[in-house]
Amino acid sequence: MTVHRPRAAALAAVLTAAALSLSACGSAGSSATSSGDAGKAGARAAKDAASAADLGGMDALVAAAKKEGKLHVITLPKDWANYGKIMDSFKAKYGIEIEDENPDGSSQDEINAITSRKGQDRAPDVVDLGSAFALQAAKDGLLAPYKVATFGKVADTMKDADGLRVNDYGGYISIGCDAKKITTCPKTFADLLKPEYKGKVALNGNPTKSGSAFGGVYAAALANGGSLDNIQPGIDFFAKLKQSGNFNPVESTPATVEKGETPISIDWSYLNAGYTDEFKAKGIDWQVAVPSDGSYAQYYNQAINKYAPHPAAARLWQEYLFSAEGQNLFLGGYATPALFDAMKQDGTLDAAAAAKLPTVEKPFTTFPTQDQITAAKKVVTENWAKAIAG
Repeated sequence: MTVHRPRAAALAAVLTAAALSLSACGSAGSSATSSGDAGKAGARAAKDAASAADLGGMDALVAAAKKEGKLHVITLPKDWANYGKIMDSFKAKYGIEIEDENPDGSSQDEINAITSRKGQDRAPDVVDLGSAFALQAAKDGLLAPYKVATFGKVADTMKDADGLRVNDYGGYISIGCDAKKITTCPKTFADLLKPEYKGKVALNGNPTKSGSAFGGVYAAALANGGSLDNIQPGIDFFAKLKQSGNFNPVESTPATVEKGETPISIDWSYLNAGYTDEFKAKGIDWQVAVPSDGSYAQYYNQAINKYAPHPAAARLWQEYLFSAEGQNLFLGGYATPALFDAMKQDGTLDAAAAAKLPTVEKPFTTFPTQDQITAAKKVVTENWAKAIAG
């Protein structure tokens, strides 16, 4: 993954969990087999534990994780959905060191690391994947089934039935813009084709590898006559953007924004909203719009590497992320946590942080199914490179 951020004033309806948690991207069931009764305590090894109860409860899990003393994460930028604070808070709470490798990598990089480092101590313990990539990793048998204590509060449409992958936080595709370098910031995908944006429009990565860029192509498809069953118009849009000279192939990051290389960036709303805060002190007026002509939202998925070198720490990390503390930390980074509605109901939601979520004109409520995402990923993989070549 890589990063982005803006926020805009001219948007009408608040991005609430109701819009994001009605259903989840590609969460239509699973063919996985459960690895055990999550309600039974036992002496099961951490690598085989499907719940904290399998290790004898949370105290036993904490003790085992502390004994391991390490957690390997991958592609988690500190300014992505508040991950910097989340990692610092986890370390302070449990005294477990976190090694964050390749923070500007992609979802595909995470999967590659699992497969290429099987049996190695430097393999990632956990992964944070875009839906298309999480579904593939689950299908390929790379993930360990695990149910956190709050698993029952996560909507069935937002998780694998056995806990191979679970939605954790989400947001909308948005258009970020440096208002000091761009006279009139674009608000829609149609705007991006205007000649004044020549060489200025970038994506946060390559859609064949990056969940955020893949989401950008899906949103562009919806803005240009496509559908959840037809992502090709999104690819065609970027081909047209490239032909017009407006598409900038540079991968947008905080560094490229600061340098002025990518003054217009298509990325998740929580990243762009975070940029607004981050860049304000640096004199950058970063604004964000959730395009009304291509409204698309998605959750990312948490999962444990089946071959995690620190299996107890991996499971404790999941417990932390899906606790009220962890979910509110995502919310503090402008992301909608998967347990938003449940926490709002039980009074544990950070209401002040919720009030700051970016807003949207047209909430996205019908998420693609597993089959739709798999089909869309195949089309993007086959057609993206030739579409933007030349």
